[in-house]
Amino acid sequence: MNLKHLFYFWKTARSGGVVKAGEALHVTPQTISGQIRLLEDSLDTQLFARDGRALELTPAGRLAMEYADEMFSLSAELEQALRHYPKGRPVEFRVGVSDAVPKSIAYRLLRPAVDPADPVRIICREWRLDRLLTELAIHKLDLVIADSPIPPSVDVRAYNHRLGESGLSFVAARSLLAGQSTDFPACMGTLPTLLPGEDSAIRRKFEDWLDRKRLRPRIAGEFDDTALMTAFGCAGVGAFVVPTAIEQETLASGDLVVLGRAEEVRIEYYAISVERRLTHPCVLAISDAAKAGLGTMEGGMRPSEGPPGGSA
Repeated sequence: MNLKHLFYFWKTARSGGVVKAGEALHVTPQTISGQIRLLEDSLDTQLFARDGRALELTPAGRLAMEYADEMFSLSAELEQALRHYPKGRPVEFRVGVSDAVPKSIAYRLLRPAVDPADPVRIICREWRLDRLLTELAIHKLDLVIADSPIPPSVDVRAYNHRLGESGLSFVAARSLLAGQSTDFPACMGTLPTLLPGEDSAIRRKFEDWLDRKRLRPRIAGEFDDTALMTAFGCAGVGAFVVPTAIEQETLASGDLVVLGRAEEVRIEYYAISVERRLTHPCVLAISDAAKAGLGTMEGGMRPSEGPPGGSA
C-alpha cells in the first residue's frame, strides 16, 4: 500500500471532498481522485461511494479512516518530538493563548517551560480559541492554553490536558461603594457590572451564577481583555469578577476591594496539544508543574482586606 495514496484518501475524507482536499494540498481535484483510485485498486476495495455530488465513506472506508487517523496522528507526534530536540540552538516553543485567558494566568502556566539551564525560544500568539486550534491542527503551534476544553463544534484532532482550576472573586473600586450596601452577594445585583468577553468561560460561569442568585445588575461594559476591564474597574465604572488565582495582583493598586468569592464556581485551565502522549520538553515541563501542585491555583493565598464580604 502506498502511503501517499492513503494520505490523499485521508485528507479527502477529513476535508469533505476532493475539491477542498485539493485546495489544502495545492493540487488539482483530478490528481486527488487519481490517487484515491490507485489506493482502491491496490486494496481491491471501494472506499468512497457517491451520494449525489457528495462522497460518502463506505464501511471499508470508515475502517480505513480509523487506521489512517491513528497513523497520521502518530506521524505528526514523531515529527514534533524530533523537530524539537535540535542540537546547538535553543528549543523553539510555539504556543497560542486564548484571548479569554488572563495574561497573568497564562504567564503562571507557561513559566515552567522557560528553563535558563536549557534555553528556550518561546513564541506566543494570542487569538480566539477556534483560530488557535486551527493553527494547532496544522502544526503551526505546539500548544494552546485555554480556559475550556476543545469545543464540540471544532473538528480538530487534539487532546485536552487539564492544568489547574480557580474559584471566582468579585471586586470593585472603593469609590464605587460609597453609599452602597456591601452585603454579598446582594450587592452584585445593585452595582453596575463589567463582563468579560463572550468567548470567556468566566463570562458563562458568571452569568450562570447571577441567574442562580436571581441577580440582574446593569451591565456597564464588556471587555475581551482582562487588563482593560480591570482598568475600567479601578476607575469605578463597575464591579467585575476575576479568577481567585489572580486576586492579590488585581488588588495590588489599592483601588479595589473584594466583595466576596464563589469558590464553588470553578474555572479550569487546559493545555491543548495534538500529542496524545506529551513529548515536547516545554509541554512536559508545564504538565509536570501542574501535577506538582497547580491543581488548585489559588492555594495558599491570603484573604484580602476590604469591606465585609463572604462566599456564595
